[in-house]
Amino acid sequence: AVPEGIAACRAQDGVETIHFVTHSLGGILVRKYLSDHDLPELGRVVMLGPPNQGSAAVDELRDVPGFDWLNGPAGRQLGKGENSVPLKLGPADFELGVIAGNRTIDPITSAILDDPDDGKVSVADTRLDGMQDFIVVEHSHAFMMMMPRPIELTLQFLSSGSFSN
Repeated sequence: AVPEGIAACRAQDGVETIHFVTHSLGGILVRKYLSDHDLPELGRVVMLGPPNQGSAAVDELRDVPGFDWLNGPAGRQLGKGENSVPLKLGPADFELGVIAGNRTIDPITSAILDDPDDGKVSVADTRLDGMQDFIVVEHSHAFMMMMPRPIELTLQFLSSGSFSN
């Protein structure tokens, strides 16, 4: 998905900078891509609810029937164990802002996670060494990307490199 998105950006006239705004697994995909590729046009990256340190929920729920159907093959690689892709990736060496949620609509998964959490990942596990800024919003994992405050914060970071005015 990342190379296709980059190609679509490069195909636009006048594009000099490519920013990324990701949600959840998307942040890990961008980190993996950037660890393997040089992107001269890279601007800033905003991650919403990324499991940058893996998610304990994956380790606890991976054997529950339907886990693979709901999470796909990449889901098993987002835990905290030896197969964790996020834990194998290094710190951010690009301009990064992380937005974490601290509300949940999933009491089962939240019972597994350290508090506070967004229902899929704990706030602490969204952090990443090298990030420029970090903020917590009162939203759940599933809906934070559609809420006005995270959208406002994302636009602020993309324009200034900070979540504060």
